[in-house]
Amino acid sequence: MSAAESTVMSQNRKRVLLSVAYDGTNYCGWQVQKNGETIEGVLNRELSSLFREEITIIGASRTDSGVHALGNVAVFDTAARMPAEKISYALNSRLPEDIRVQCSLEVPADFHPRKTACVKTYEYRILNREFELPAYRMNTYFFRRKLDVERMKAACPYFLGEHDFKSFCSIHTQAETTVRTIYSLEVEEQKLSGQGRLICIRVTGNGFLYNMVRILAGTLIQTGLGAYAPEDMAGILEACDRQAAGPTAPAKGLTLLGMRYPEYPELG
Repeated sequence: MSAAESTVMSQNRKRVLLSVAYDGTNYCGWQVQKNGETIEGVLNRELSSLFREEITIIGASRTDSGVHALGNVAVFDTAARMPAEKISYALNSRLPEDIRVQCSLEVPADFHPRKTACVKTYEYRILNREFELPAYRMNTYFFRRKLDVERMKAACPYFLGEHDFKSFCSIHTQAETTVRTIYSLEVEEQKLSGQGRLICIRVTGNGFLYNMVRILAGTLIQTGLGAYAPEDMAGILEACDRQAAGPTAPAKGLTLLGMRYPEYPELG
């Protein structure tokens, strides 16, 4: 291929954004791994087959094994002539039933889902009752001991704003900084027929550290049990010590609800 032909091909390529929903139960997380199937691996394989060119997507959030999503974001470049908004339909016909693209659209060539300022929202679901309910088994953490939701709610304001969340991230994090900003953190409960309730912890921020939301959830659960007082949250944050916070809650209860990019409101 001549230099001119290569330039024309490059000019004809476009960057496509996908909003991806998935049930993470049967996957080893988002990121490609050698020892198991991942969301990224399935998307790479099916996109490459669809367009008959090697496609490698770039994801916004590398969710852990067992974590779910309603709207994770990924981009890829392609020379395919298919309109970007039609790609979701073509791709969904090839994907397994636990992965579905919610929309596809063309974005600027320099748009990067991890390097562009982003607001993410996660939800952690807890089934708090005497016995499990099969319908909730895949995406909700079953917890038998009764939780004091009012204590959990009272702990939330301590996390709002900019803080060093070193106490709330895995010791294996590779982040350059552990400072993050939380815009909102709420605990809601829904009474279930018969007995028990569904408790939802919903948090929105400018980014989250490795296991941060699950450690927040684990700490709030311990607060609901009485192991911590709501006002203890300030000291846990100041400690900057993983041992000061609660346990990491199981992955199955966590769902990435979605993300938006303030610089690109049209993507929301």
